Amino acid sequence: MTIELYCFGESGHSYKVALMLELCGLDWTPRFVDFFAGESRSPAFREVNEMGECPVFVDGATKITQSGVILQHLVETTGKFGPKTKEEEREILRWILWDNHKLSSQAGMLRFLMNFLPEEKRPQEVIAFTTGRVKSAFAVLDAHLANRDWIAADRPTIADFTCCAYLFYPEEFNFNRADYPNIDRWLDRISALPGWKHPYDLMPRAFRGA
Repeated sequence: MTIELYCFGESGHSYKVALMLELCGLDWTPRFVDFFAGESRSPAFREVNEMGECPVFVDGATKITQSGVILQHLVETTGKFGPKTKEEEREILRWILWDNHKLSSQAGMLRFLMNFLPEEKRPQEVIAFTTGRVKSAFAVLDAHLANRDWIAADRPTIADFTCCAYLFYPEEFNFNRADYPNIDRWLDRISALPGWKHPYDLMPRAFRGA
């Protein structure tokens, strides 16, 4: 049975999983969720995911939510992009937790506020505050990558896929790759992996003009 991924192209958290599925060469299909029209908040979708969020991974009787948990499941079932030692396992988990709290959550919100709200409703003070938090996270990641090719091991792992997701999007959220040369080189390494695709080439998107 083909894996289904409830997702939408603008979702960086969905892209983390879509990218992993693609790099692992798995048979999967995206199932578009019209987030911007409120579908994820509908009673019908709450039956799919009580949290009202994307992504949702469905493989037969197996249904998993939260991108970090789905990535871990894929490591366990494919044997790819995971740890080789307990130390690597802890390091991968450390960066997944950091990303979800410090990077993806902040970058995702900032990108939403700056691009997907009507211009007159964009809260400039919140955007300025969140920009500061996002740039702090970028600085942490750039420094970490100064003397290494990959985040948590000597090869790509799901730690890289969780942290990179929002950084491939074209919409403005105060991220300039030229300002972070180590991140820039790391993103080039990721996009050179066999099977890599841009998020808008993997998942249906709501805003064609974005």
